[in-house]
Amino acid sequence: QVPLVESGGGLVQAGGSLRLSCAASEPSFSSYAVGWFRQAPGKERESVATISWDGVNAYYADSVKGRFTISRDNAKRTVYLQMNSLKSADTAVYSCAQDRFSGVVVTTPDHWGQGTQVTVSS
Repeated sequence: QVPLVESGGGLVQAGGSLRLSCAASEPSFSSYAVGWFRQAPGKERESVATISWDGVNAYYADSVKGRFTISRDNAKRTVYLQMNSLKSADTAVYSCAQDRFSGVVVTTPDHWGQGTQVTVSS
């Protein structure tokens, strides 16, 4: 199993935007649902957004609905997370993972990447 690779994190002011990328090297990536997760210091990891294998179905945590958009380009084996109107509460390490079995939902995340830090200054 080859881990996914996240990029695009950084330091941004509140109200700003960032786009994260999650890249895969295995062709099977295109067959599975993928999710973005985040973990802030002292908190448990939480699901932020997930997307089905074909990009048709997307799910968002209530805390990011209307601000974040998940998308994917299977030809590039990449999933994106566009984050707008960022808040200090969005500060966390963001990681992506693909489901082990499903093309629709992420219930058994696997191929975890190393994560990318997002810091939002107020």
